[in-house]
Amino acid sequence: MEIYRELEKSHERLSVALGFFDGLHAGHMSVINAAASEKANGMTPAVLTFRESPRAKLSGSKISRLMTTEKRRELLMRAGVERLYELEFDDVRNLGAGEFVAEVLKNTLSAGAVYCGFNYRFGRFGAGDERTLRGLCAQIGIAAHTMPPVIYDGEPVSSTRIRESLENGDVKSVSEMLGRRFSFDFKVGRGNQIGRKMETPTINQVFPKDFILPRFGVYATYASIGGKKRPAVTNIGVKPTVGSECPLAETWILDGDAGDLYGSSPEVELVEFIRPEKRFSSLDELQAAIKNDGERAKNIFETAGPSL
Repeated sequence: MEIYRELEKSHERLSVALGFFDGLHAGHMSVINAAASEKANGMTPAVLTFRESPRAKLSGSKISRLMTTEKRRELLMRAGVERLYELEFDDVRNLGAGEFVAEVLKNTLSAGAVYCGFNYRFGRFGAGDERTLRGLCAQIGIAAHTMPPVIYDGEPVSSTRIRESLENGDVKSVSEMLGRRFSFDFKVGRGNQIGRKMETPTINQVFPKDFILPRFGVYATYASIGGKKRPAVTNIGVKPTVGSECPLAETWILDGDAGDLYGSSPEVELVEFIRPEKRFSSLDELQAAIKNDGERAKNIFETAGPSL
């Protein structure tokens, strides 16, 4: 997959998926997969997106990320995207809707087809919607398609709903809305070695300040190590018993020592919430709770396989 940080003239006819795609949830993937299907019609599948949330830029608010840039690129490549345009929102924010379609989609990207979601907005001040896009594209020979919402539990899947569910610890609903399990792949750092002393050695991954924080507590998880998904238990929070300066994930691999993973970035998938984070009166009490969490996780894994 070729990655562009700015607009460059395309000499190939592109099929372009339009959107921010911050979580690559099931609704986002319906747009991207549809654009990728145009490969069969001789078009090169592409995505036009942004490095930062347009909504955050316009409102000045902070919107937590749902995945790392590396993970987003990996999933897009798997979906068949061959060109990824990751732009600064300021590069196009002042273009009118007509200018965006004519100058960006037609003259620069040579788009033969474009795909967007039902709630897509574009152009200066977000003045254009999906109907505007279809009308403008029809005038200059671009086939524009709007994908309907993907419905879960009676409402459209959205990144906002996913964030709310994560903050409530409802990772089962998150998995349904994403079409895969929620995961993170932060770099492993050194901890205080207390887990190793308690015979429950953990890998420690600090959450970046701009990343979504799931509900603090213990989860049954899978950790991808050496190309294999290993059953695990992960505590997300601030370790109230021993203390932590910042939120992190501590993952205990249940089927054996994971080895030296310092500096690597193993992916950890949340399978099911087990219990809230809790302060214990002693390390012995903490160790007993961790061992009990491991047994509960093993029961969960009997029905939840490595793949969703």
